[in-house]
Amino acid sequence: MQKNRNEIPTKYKWNLDDIYPNWELWNTDLDSLKEMMAKIPAYKGTLANNSKTFIEFIELEEKISRLLDKIYLYPYLQRDLDSTNEEASVKLQEIESIYANYSISSSWITPEILTIPKETMVAWIDANPILEPNRFPLMEIYRLQEHVLSADKEKLLSYFGQYLGVPSDIYSELSTSDIKWNEVELSDGTKLPITNAAYSKIVATNRNQEDRKKAFEALYNSFNTNKNTYASIYKSILQRDFASAQSRNYSSSLEKSLNPKDIPVEVYKSLIESTKENTAPLKRYIALRKKALGLKEYHYYDNSINIVDYNKEFSYEEAKESVLESVKPLGDSYYDGLNTALGEGWLDVYETPNKRSGAYSINIYDVHPYMLLNYNGTMDSVFTLAHELGHTMHSMLSTKNQPYPISSYTIFVAEVASTFNERLLLDNMLKKTTDSKERIALIEQAISGIVGTYYIQTLFADYEYQAHQIVESGKAITPEILNNIMTNLFSEYFGDEMTMDELQKIIWSRIPHFYNSPYYVYQYATSFASSANLYSRITNDKYTPEEREASKNAYLELLKSGGNDHPMNQLKKAGVDLSKKDTFLAVSTEFNRLLDLLEEEINKEKGE
Repeated sequence: MQKNRNEIPTKYKWNLDDIYPNWELWNTDLDSLKEMMAKIPAYKGTLANNSKTFIEFIELEEKISRLLDKIYLYPYLQRDLDSTNEEASVKLQEIESIYANYSISSSWITPEILTIPKETMVAWIDANPILEPNRFPLMEIYRLQEHVLSADKEKLLSYFGQYLGVPSDIYSELSTSDIKWNEVELSDGTKLPITNAAYSKIVATNRNQEDRKKAFEALYNSFNTNKNTYASIYKSILQRDFASAQSRNYSSSLEKSLNPKDIPVEVYKSLIESTKENTAPLKRYIALRKKALGLKEYHYYDNSINIVDYNKEFSYEEAKESVLESVKPLGDSYYDGLNTALGEGWLDVYETPNKRSGAYSINIYDVHPYMLLNYNGTMDSVFTLAHELGHTMHSMLSTKNQPYPISSYTIFVAEVASTFNERLLLDNMLKKTTDSKERIALIEQAISGIVGTYYIQTLFADYEYQAHQIVESGKAITPEILNNIMTNLFSEYFGDEMTMDELQKIIWSRIPHFYNSPYYVYQYATSFASSANLYSRITNDKYTPEEREASKNAYLELLKSGGNDHPMNQLKKAGVDLSKKDTFLAVSTEFNRLLDLLEEEINKEKGE
């Protein structure tokens, strides 16, 4: 049952005093931030003069950035704890407005840095060790030089910054604030509106297929009603992305999305091609589930229900101990770091009124990471804890080993540590239990990660690629065209084992990432594939103990590397080359291994 915040012990709540003990000190730092930001325009036209002036400027920029992290996240985190916190909301809007204006007033910086010859910049860095932490980000500016416009053009584009986010804002309002949820009556007589949360709970826990169908139809009809508006919003996002790409001399929206991190377009295409070529385990799994659940037809809304009715609850303390024990193979230092993260003040554990849903880990370089959970005692919550602690350990190791300018790792590698932790937890929990039901539930937990994080996200990445290509070739976008893309993709990925519902085609209208972060979801899949490769190298007995130890050390070096190199290079140093199509095979190999285990446990449960 949900508790009020004052009923929850302090040790299970964030200690935001680590950032600021009160608003008074926040306001003092805000004044300092404004003063520093006001000094930046004075450097315009002087950066190329000499290294001394340039160093002063770089140091001031870093101070602004580090202070901005704290000032922004203090109200942000407070609002996530309580969406009705008006003071935090007002402060957050204030700092967002200040930053938007600063972005406009500082739009000249990159073009002016590019007036300094690259050879001169390298000489300045070589002669001034204080600039060394900035070598990689500065060299990136030169690498991307052809996509940087003149100062006046950069300033002109900066005025459109907030406007370009309008389609996403409209989508958010339409799909959240203005959406009309449909009410259903379930088989037990319960009547309720089917919101996103209600739908997720019903399809994951209600063992009556007809109830799951009712929830599915109610939810998807809420989106289908406005399909023309959603398609229009999405069309504007596709057009915006292509216009933005062309304005910066990119040939496509995909190239513009990948190039800043030096990720070849071929990696994106290889991910899609390899996944399509290896859908056999996915189809095998759906066939197995259909038989185990005793279904005549298998539908999309049957994907989340467990094969066995397993409802064991785990206390948070039990979850902590399980996760801690599971990471021991990574060594004492990793274990001790995780133990520190589980101490007081870093985690906000339980659901409370008006608290943000879901879970995340967010890092403040000069403080520490903060993890948000909504722990409810389910097995899924235990794995979520392991997942978020993976992100936190990645942040802790990066912060400890990298200076601020290169401490932040990219989204491209962000899910490696989190999914690696989940794999460790799965293996540990499987070793500790002989209960067939629990083993089946554990294996399904792992498989659902493969399906949801790898296959579904790659399917979505495929959809985005096809939709962008339609606009970039000058063709029209309509709800029917988007529906057809989804229909064909689900057919390719799931085959005849899944019965396609008419409303399933509209799924493109309810995936926020398509509207808020185009070309984002593929990174879940690349990280997942990387994690699978690394985990195999570290734990599989086909490698010698020396090889496994070397792989473990290389993995930990990856976590320590922050953003000191391009993500593809970082992964390659750890032993994963995503430029090779075969690298993605590790996922299907692991999938088949888990399916063998699952079939074995199901037969045991049946007494066969």
